Amino acid sequence: MLRRILFLGFLAMLLLAMVAGAWAAAPDPTGAATLKADPGKAVDYVWVLVCGFLVMFMQAGFACVESGFCRAKNVTNLMTKNLLDFVVGSLAFWAVGFGIIMGTDWGGLIGSSKFFLAGDSYDVETYLSFFWQLVFAATAATIVSGAVAERLKFKAYLVYSAVICLFIYPVYAHWVWGSGWLSKLPFGLGHLDFAGSGVVHAVGGFVGLAGAIVLGPRYGKFGKDGKPRAIPGHSISLAALGTFILWFGWFGFNPGSTFSAHQLRISVIAVNTTMCAASASLTALLLVLGKTGKYDLGMALNGALAGLVAVTAPCAWISSWAAVVIGIVAGFLVVGGVYFLEALKIDDPVGAVSVHGFNGVWGLLAVGIFADGTYGNYATKAPFVEGLLFGGAGAGQFMAQLIGAVVVIAWAFGCGLILFKVLDAVLGVRVDPHEELQGLDIVEHGTPGYPEFYITRS
Repeated sequence: MLRRILFLGFLAMLLLAMVAGAWAAAPDPTGAATLKADPGKAVDYVWVLVCGFLVMFMQAGFACVESGFCRAKNVTNLMTKNLLDFVVGSLAFWAVGFGIIMGTDWGGLIGSSKFFLAGDSYDVETYLSFFWQLVFAATAATIVSGAVAERLKFKAYLVYSAVICLFIYPVYAHWVWGSGWLSKLPFGLGHLDFAGSGVVHAVGGFVGLAGAIVLGPRYGKFGKDGKPRAIPGHSISLAALGTFILWFGWFGFNPGSTFSAHQLRISVIAVNTTMCAASASLTALLLVLGKTGKYDLGMALNGALAGLVAVTAPCAWISSWAAVVIGIVAGFLVVGGVYFLEALKIDDPVGAVSVHGFNGVWGLLAVGIFADGTYGNYATKAPFVEGLLFGGAGAGQFMAQLIGAVVVIAWAFGCGLILFKVLDAVLGVRVDPHEELQGLDIVEHGTPGYPEFYITRS
């Protein structure tokens, strides 16, 4: 039944796209007029596209991190989810999601044009914007797969991937990046998020939290006494490789958000990105060392990712010392977040909620604290941004950041909870106990990730 619905839905999207495309106005589909008006655009286009390619490659990083931190019997499942959330999400985003973000604003709540990239959207500028927003939407979608790993039905994951790229991510992104109401708050310069600590990472993190709550913990995660048990991943080397890939991809994520190679602030952004990740990783390592007496690589890896998430919103508006401080706080948050969720008996196999959810919120608040008034917002032509530590406008900016942080938590967690509850009622979101123990690779895909070493016990 679900397969039939998905197939008919895909055919309907194609039909609507062909009808809409027949009315195309095509202002500049070749780019000739754009290049003639501004020859420097060519460099900016290449810059944005190359950075977008790096962000797309982060899908490989997420796939490696998630499968490395999970068991061998679920590797095929996790790799397939990281592929298909991009595949399904791309189609959903093309049909509706991009229009909701960047279409003509309706009441500050939602975009209302550019669906199917039809009509006057057949234009090089619009297609460039679409590709950039697409890879960001895919990142938000794939974050969730780690939080719900090893027990979510694959068909439920396909529906989730479509919904987050179709509606959940685009609506909040419109509020912040598409001239929506959060960007127009009467405090400071309105809510700001340079590259997506909130729009991308907090959205994915808190939808993931909702999914983890609805699913419940994996079998064996908590003992009869309620204490958490470690379920080691099958390949720390794969998780480490994924982290390095993600860190590299972040140099597209953050510097690319200038949307211009002519903005030499990209050097500052690249340094801030690195320093925050480094300080967060070391902080997480030392915290766990103090608790366990061991140099925990897994927590150091998640610490680096937490720092990358936290610096994503403020990276353009701060100096290096602030990046280091933000990273130290991020290290505390990721370690504390992991232990806090375990205390609540919430099972997040890869630490996605702590890395992306909690530190996404911290990144938003950090803008309102550490922005030093040396840079504006090139994309929106905003004046220089000041936080609490700099200038009289800092209090207002912090208020705008706080409001946006509260809204993203409520929106992402609320929508995620509704989505997973509905999916559970309609499809059932969790695999059967014997299927979970056997592993999802065989049950749902018929192909184990490591056939020569495959075992069926937990």
